[in-house]
This record gives sequence, structure tokens and C-alpha cells, in this order.
Amino acid sequence: MNQRSLQGWLLYIQTLHVKEMDLSLERVALVAQRLNLSTTQSCPVITVAGTNGKGSCVAGLEAIYLAAGYRVGAFTSPYLYRHNEQVRIQGKEAEDDLFCRAFEKVEMARGEIGLTIFEFNTLATFIMFKEAKLDVWILEVGLGGRWDAVNVMDADVAIVASIGIDHTDWLGHTREEIAFEKAGIFRSKAPAVCGDLDPPHTLIDVAKKIAAPLFCQNKQFGFEKKQSSWDWWSEKNDLTDLPLSTLALQNMATVLMAVELLQQKLPVTRPAIVKALAKVTLPGRIQVIPGDVEQIFDVSHNPAAAEFLSTWLREHAISGKTRAVFSMLADKDIVATLDVIKKYFAEWYIAALPVKRGAALEVLTQSFKKAEIHQVKTFSTIKDAYHAALKNSISGDRVVVFGSFHTVAEIK
Repeated sequence: MNQRSLQGWLLYIQTLHVKEMDLSLERVALVAQRLNLSTTQSCPVITVAGTNGKGSCVAGLEAIYLAAGYRVGAFTSPYLYRHNEQVRIQGKEAEDDLFCRAFEKVEMARGEIGLTIFEFNTLATFIMFKEAKLDVWILEVGLGGRWDAVNVMDADVAIVASIGIDHTDWLGHTREEIAFEKAGIFRSKAPAVCGDLDPPHTLIDVAKKIAAPLFCQNKQFGFEKKQSSWDWWSEKNDLTDLPLSTLALQNMATVLMAVELLQQKLPVTRPAIVKALAKVTLPGRIQVIPGDVEQIFDVSHNPAAAEFLSTWLREHAISGKTRAVFSMLADKDIVATLDVIKKYFAEWYIAALPVKRGAALEVLTQSFKKAEIHQVKTFSTIKDAYHAALKNSISGDRVVVFGSFHTVAEIK
């Protein structure tokens, strides 16, 4: 019996594969076969891809099915504060010993096969979910869709929340190329849901080619926001006066379409939906901390996500000053992200992230120059930047921490 701690396992897994990402399903599929993990499960599987909104869709689905009384497993990535956040069973993070036992089974089965960290973690999640005898699996794609480890499992309903320009080194440089990769999670004759308001033709073409019924936002379903509630509609149903969620209604509308499509297998009542929407939250997604100086934590890390945050800031304007605590990864489009949101901040407090992909301080400062932002203060750490922003704020001001999962995680 292996006596590694969870931290010991995580350190060990990092040594197993030379590449951080290796876009192929062959290795992970072979190990899954050795573990007797079927590509189809006895309960429904929902797979969620998308440039932005994946985590919100997973959270919405999880909350609704828990409220309806089902046994639910949710797999998400990346995590904010600790590894255990990535796997939730019945709404609770999987404990260390559960991970360790699953990791040991993957290790025994893989033999000579090298696995990336994400592949190892995904297979361990499948083991935990199978042993938990769940009513529904909710799986978030890590990157893209077609070649993501999650995609070895066949989805009963596949969701693409949105399509934006991100991870261009891996997925392509246009929305059409990226949409094709994300549509790789679709399955023949199994329903697919697209939450994007303007899906590229490549996604639609994939659905047609494999005869996957496609349900698109503003076509087969949609929503309308009202002053203190919102309405949802599909070709078959209407749900009116739903409680406003802290998460984007575009994503919650997508969730409700998936719930409708699984209604025969997993019946859900309106009271369960209302209960879930009223309380569903997700750390780091426009997470508001009230106080004399309001604080907002948001993991926006690309232009599309920053656009959503900027809309929220516009709709929730304050009389005081808004300060940004900011950093991003070097492989993201920093200038474009700054351009869509810069007008909402009086001052910027920045520092480099202490991770391999973090943008150096020089890269950040050059990006601010290109974006023509001048009220910028630099610091050695994000924590220092955060404390300085709070110190310089008075009652009625606001501090927004954003730019990356890593930026938000550094504040804890």
C-alpha cells in the first residue's frame, strides 16, 4: 500500500510526463480501459466546454440537481485555493484519502504509460464518481474539447457555454477553429447545447455531420432579464419570474436547457430550480464582499470575460473610486483585456504572479503603456498590491481583484 500524502501524490504526478499538455486521447483512453472505466455510464453524463462560463454552468447544474435530491458529482478546473476543490461529491470537496486511493489505482493501471497532471486527475475523478454511485456526472473540460481527457467519456448532453479567442497555441487563432475543437465533445444523436449568442458555423457543422440535435441560445431557448427576476423559454416550456442569480443569466439559461433535455431521466421541479438559482454561487466569479470598501474578486482572464465584468461594473456603478488589483499570465491577450475594461478604474495596482506562466512586471507595464493607462502602481507581490489598494481607499470606494485564477488565489 502506498503511503503518499495527497501533496506527495501531486508532486509525484508532476514527474510522470514531460509535456504539461499533450493533446491526445490515446494514453488516457488506454488507462481508462485498464481501469474498467466504460466510456458510457449507467447515469447521465453532462460535459461542459467553453472559453468562459464553464464553471458557472457546472455550478448551476450541480445546484439544481442537488436541490432536486439527486446524488451529484462535479469535476471542475482549475482550482482557486486547494486541489480538492476540483472534485465535489454531493456538494462537498473530495477528501485527501479519497484522492489518494484513486491516484493509487491510476498508478497501478497506467504501467509504462505517461500521463499529464490533468489526465491523471481526470481518471482519478472517474474512479471516485463510479464508486460513489451517483445519479449524474457533471464534467468540465480543461482545455478545448476534442482532445481533452474528459472527452474519453461519452456525454448524454454536451454543453459549449461560449466561444472566444483563448489558448490560441493549442486551439487555433479564430473563433471558427476554436469552436470546432470545442464541438469535439458532441456525440452522435445526443443533444448538444450552445450558450454562445453567435455560434461559429464550424460548431453547427459538426452537430449536423454527426446528427447531434443542437439547441442554441436565442434560437431554441433564451432568457429575458427583468428588474427583479428573469424569464426563461424554450420551444417546449416557459419559466417565468425566476430569481436573479449571482452568476451570468446567459449561463443559467444554458443550464436550464440541459436540464430540460434530461427531464425524462432526471426529473426536476420548478421549486428545485428556484431554490438552486436563489443560492448558487461560485468563488471568484464577480464575488462581492460588502463593506465600507466593497471588494470584488473575479477570475476574468481574457477579453470576453473582462467584457462581462465591465458590463457588471457599469450596471453597478458607485460614487466613490474603483481601484484594480491586477495581474495576468503571459500567454493571454493582456492589452485587449485592459482595453475593454480600463475606463472603469481610477487606479491600477499590479505585480507579477509567482507562477511559471505569469507575465513579468516589465511585460505588464509595457501592456499598460500600449493600452494608454497611466495611473499604475507596481509592487513586488499581489498581496502587497492588494493591501496598498485597500489602504488608499475610503468608505464608498471599491477594490476589484482580477486577471487570473492565480491573481485571486494570491489574496488568500
